[in-house]
Amino acid sequence: MTGPQPCPGILDIAPYIPGRSEAEGEGPVYKLSSNESPLGASPKAIEAFRAMADRLEYYPDGAVHDLREALAARHGLNPDRIVCGNGSDELLELLAHAYLGPGDEAIYTEHGFLVYPIAIKANGAMPVVAPETKLTADVDAILERVSGRTKMVFLANPNNPTGTYLPFDEVKRLHAGLPESCLLVLDAAYAEYVRRNDYEAGIELVSASNNVVMTRTFSKAYGLAGLRLGWLYGPENVVDVLNRVRGPFNVNAAALAAGVAAVEDVEHLERAVEHNEKWLPWLKAELERLGLEVTPSIGNFLLVHFPDEEGKRAADADAFLGRHGLILRAMGAYGFPNALRVSIGTEEANRKLVAALEEFLGQ
Repeated sequence: MTGPQPCPGILDIAPYIPGRSEAEGEGPVYKLSSNESPLGASPKAIEAFRAMADRLEYYPDGAVHDLREALAARHGLNPDRIVCGNGSDELLELLAHAYLGPGDEAIYTEHGFLVYPIAIKANGAMPVVAPETKLTADVDAILERVSGRTKMVFLANPNNPTGTYLPFDEVKRLHAGLPESCLLVLDAAYAEYVRRNDYEAGIELVSASNNVVMTRTFSKAYGLAGLRLGWLYGPENVVDVLNRVRGPFNVNAAALAAGVAAVEDVEHLERAVEHNEKWLPWLKAELERLGLEVTPSIGNFLLVHFPDEEGKRAADADAFLGRHGLILRAMGAYGFPNALRVSIGTEEANRKLVAALEEFLGQ
């Protein structure tokens, strides 16, 4: 073959395929495939975004001062230990770029976020998959796979697409079992939705360690997925490294302005969380009433398992729902060929989904 050749491992990467946005047929479309907020962005964030239209000729603040200060005030953090990025995906990729290379290994769980193996392989390292127990991360299984080559462990908590989580005591046990040279990455993209007494997003562990980072996103509860905005809280040594390798203007000005306004609009965030607390259990109960198996979730989505029967499988349901304007996420790439993930939508979307599935299942 002629022409430039990519680095080893690049062609082994399966490209990430996002959730669909289109549906067949006529009528309204209900996009329930990407765990986006059904309430949308804060009106204050939208106003701040629009106000940037007259300043597009200027570079954004490369130091991200205002957003880091807003996040620090909201969560009681040191702003110097916050790094912002073009979505939390960029931060995950920067971590892999800075700490992984050929000969290294990085661990993630069996049904973990697909960005993890992409980031690992893109830097020439070897992904190591730890099996889960009851679709939940298993600390012992992770620790059993730690070797002298293990430089990083990715833990989505809560996990996407299962919606399961590890209590904080288990996360601390995982950290205690890792060598100091191994970086524990706590991906807390759905932390805003969690209201469990035994859960902690990672702030406490980061504050007391030099080998733990926590990543967060504005794409879910804050409703800013279209702006691609994320942030990381880490120890000084890791933050220093990331600030050396990230782009000088890696977050655009409109996203920064909207992010500050979103952080400060606490009432809108609470409305989004309250909506989820109402409709997550409602939808789970309705789907189970139809005879479908649903994995318990503390996120803003549900993993729905379909019967292994002709005409009733997940692929059949996906096609049927698409014709009715309902877009869900197929889960074959995550190891669930007969399941669909559904985001919690508006009341109208949730009820429409249940009615459509009743028809599909012949009830």
